[in-house]
Amino acid sequence: MPADPSLPERHLGASQPATIDATQKGLPTTIAVADLPAAAWNVLAGDLPFPVAVLRQSALDHNSQWMRAFLAAARVSLAPHGKTTMAPRLFRQQIADGCWGITVATAQQAAVAARHGIKRILIANQLVGRANIAIVMELLRLDPALDLYCYVDSVAGVAQLQQGVEAAGSRPLKILLEIGFPGGRTGCRDRAAVEPVLDALSVAAPQLQLCGIAGYEGLIKAEDDAGSERAVLSFLDRLIEAVDLCTRRDAFQAARQNGSDIIISAGGSTYFDLVAQRLFPLQQHDAFRVVIRSGCYLTHDHGIYAADFPGLQRRIGPELAARLGQLEPALFLWCMVQSQPEPGLALLTLGKRDAGHDAGLPRPVMLQPVSGGAQRQLDGRWRIDRMNDQHAYLCFPDDATVNVGDLLCLGISHPCTTFDKWRSIFVVDDDWTVRDCIPTYF
Repeated sequence: MPADPSLPERHLGASQPATIDATQKGLPTTIAVADLPAAAWNVLAGDLPFPVAVLRQSALDHNSQWMRAFLAAARVSLAPHGKTTMAPRLFRQQIADGCWGITVATAQQAAVAARHGIKRILIANQLVGRANIAIVMELLRLDPALDLYCYVDSVAGVAQLQQGVEAAGSRPLKILLEIGFPGGRTGCRDRAAVEPVLDALSVAAPQLQLCGIAGYEGLIKAEDDAGSERAVLSFLDRLIEAVDLCTRRDAFQAARQNGSDIIISAGGSTYFDLVAQRLFPLQQHDAFRVVIRSGCYLTHDHGIYAADFPGLQRRIGPELAARLGQLEPALFLWCMVQSQPEPGLALLTLGKRDAGHDAGLPRPVMLQPVSGGAQRQLDGRWRIDRMNDQHAYLCFPDDATVNVGDLLCLGISHPCTTFDKWRSIFVVDDDWTVRDCIPTYF
């Protein structure tokens, strides 16, 4: 998939502030971003205040190449979820990699993406509330080239969106009908819920234009992996049934007449391979476009997605798995031992304000002794036992030595809830030397 030639470089450049300073975590002083490569700050040399969040450039590049190769094999499109990083600099890399668009979850996130030049935005959520809808209408007014979609799953939601479009006097708003499952998040639970929404959308035309079907399978869990995969496939079949229903009702007619693709979208960061496989047959006829939305592939992790990755490799088969190789963790947190008050326990300069903990606590992966000795790779006997706001409790084996001033490198689980704790994240080379800085917009 080629990069979008309409992406304006002048907007993308604006995503980087000219200077950064020590009012942000991990920054030792005020510096022009352009001077970062010359400063050559090094994590291991203690040039930065700890904790500090970093992204390894080599891992970002590798994961980008991995996904490009996967998409070429699967022959589907990708609109990665931007809420993972809320970093327009990384959106730019993803669009350059050939991504179809960027997914977001809120009107504010859509405004960030549009402000930084993203031309195709999928709001994978219900857009409700007069002020939220007005933000999106204003984005469409300001940029006639902006291709934007949002979800709806109820007659009341259709009414709110229709009122918002009428009040703004804007061009039609593109809609994806969302399908859900019992106990899950948003989305129509069954056909009985779908039919009235389709009726309401028909009445709401031309202000609202139905352009496809969407859902999210990532929260589906069973007792074991095989059961979860069967449940995910069953859910995807419900999306296909909704497509068939809409086709029989000519619900996509207006979108087809306007030359729009009909979007069929699912696929978080765990089962996107299953989504691609199950939905691809729809793309072999008519104007359907299958869009997966994995947001965490770019940084990967040491937690839930690392644990799920062998399942993906098994499902895609040994030949493709061998050709693609592994995704690599790119996001790391470095912190320092600040106290070693009792045997087997050290307190670290990092806590809940610095690292996500919703899907597992950070994992110690490397130690750099304050004495300057060789780095040590850490095994599962080293663990973070708990965290407070500003402290993490490191438990380590009896035969190990830990000293105040030692540096600990931590891997994380679920990148989404670590990125949002940092206003700026350094990009480092494989020697942990700072080469760039990426701002976030949470």
